[in-house]
Amino acid sequence: MTTSTTTTGLSPNVTILGGTGYVGARLISQLLDHGYQVKCLARSPQKLTAREFPNRHNLTVSKCDMTDTSDLASQLAGQDVVYYLVHSLRSAGKAYATADNVLARNTAVAAETAGVRRIIYLGGLGESHDNLSEHLRSRRDVEDELASTSVPLTTLRAAMIIGSGSASFEILRYLVERLPVMVTPRWVRTESQPIAIADVLRFLEACLEHPETTGQTIDIGGADVVDYQFLMRLVAVRLGLKPRRVLPVPVLTPRLSALWIHLVTPVDAVIAQPLAQGLSNRVVCRDNSAHALLGRKPLTAAEAIDAALEHIRDDRVASSWTDAGPLPGDPDWSGGRVYEDSRSATVDAPVHAVYEAITLIGGGHGYYAADWLWKLRGLMDRLVGGPGLRRGRRTEREISTGEALDFWRVLHADRDRRLILFAEMRLPGTATLEFTIEQQDGLTKVVQTGRFRPRGLLGILYWMAVKPLHGIVFSGMLGGIIRESRKLAESLPERQTDV
Repeated sequence: MTTSTTTTGLSPNVTILGGTGYVGARLISQLLDHGYQVKCLARSPQKLTAREFPNRHNLTVSKCDMTDTSDLASQLAGQDVVYYLVHSLRSAGKAYATADNVLARNTAVAAETAGVRRIIYLGGLGESHDNLSEHLRSRRDVEDELASTSVPLTTLRAAMIIGSGSASFEILRYLVERLPVMVTPRWVRTESQPIAIADVLRFLEACLEHPETTGQTIDIGGADVVDYQFLMRLVAVRLGLKPRRVLPVPVLTPRLSALWIHLVTPVDAVIAQPLAQGLSNRVVCRDNSAHALLGRKPLTAAEAIDAALEHIRDDRVASSWTDAGPLPGDPDWSGGRVYEDSRSATVDAPVHAVYEAITLIGGGHGYYAADWLWKLRGLMDRLVGGPGLRRGRRTEREISTGEALDFWRVLHADRDRRLILFAEMRLPGTATLEFTIEQQDGLTKVVQTGRFRPRGLLGILYWMAVKPLHGIVFSGMLGGIIRESRKLAESLPERQTDV
């Protein structure tokens, strides 16, 4: 790979907006690995500073409010290229289209003010602007806003992205795994040209290497044009499952499809509905001339699926659709009653073993005790529109600030010291679960604290109803952490710590 140069002969300074999302986090790693100087602007920079990126000396992470054009312009000063990978679907819900338009317009104006040379945007395929779904039309509107100033825009339009952790692929995988017979909308026969995440990243970087892409709109896709019914059957084969029966019917609306996806897969209804609507559009490249940018043939759908499943099996999911969205700010426990359940224990194990035991909770590992109660709570949450337990976790062992963990969000992860989880389940109030670790008289003390701030009388009644279960759930969890800590103390290598 040859790093591109600007007119000054130097490698361009690159800024990524949306670096905490599924595509953005992977693009950061790739560009850093290839020697680019990368700046990331984020509303929750701790999400990025907590990650392990290659060649971190090439990376600058700054907090930025994209609703403040002046702040954004000052942050973009001296930057040559801006990657725009922002999407407000998780953070703004049904108002995502309006929010996306505002942020795109602010970015275009700020880029022009700062003297940015070009913007590169990853949008969506679709044949006709008038007939596009609301979601794909919104992607097109963002494209128009980004092109509204004198800063040249390069747009890459892609269909479904196949990769470990992508929302579209997770929907596909879970439906196939869980349902031997699927009653589906007619859109399962809609043609699509899915693309592997590896090829998406390669196309994004190729725009830096090929200045002639400046100002162009480029369709990017994989090697195959297939329908979703074919993809479902292909995933079943790759998973070693019996053939799935797919029964398309005309009565399933996008809303009903989204609710079904919400119940069967880890993907929330707020994300599933726009995606389901978009699947009704034919999304095929107008031509495949962009393949020349790759320098090779793009992956087939089968190859992309194999790569995604391999990364999942090997626990090497670099980013996930669950990573996107804002971190809660300070929970603001002041003002109003805060209920607290605090428990502590000491163990003859090093702090790193205790922290490792804590960070194993959730996902396939469970919660050390009363897993049936956690599963019941997850099912109840799912039925009322919450995330439930199906989001799982990105990897089996790693955990970092900003990641999803079942129906929790990692609010703070300070290795060997402290872990705070924020509850994203449907609750009549706000809740956190905090673990702190400290050395004490040659032993390690772990304090586990659940906090709940009720919202109105319903919140108070909720706390009173679940409090009797804490003796089972929280005591059992703490006991399991202590037992696991002792096991890990014997198997984990020593790690230097200043706790």
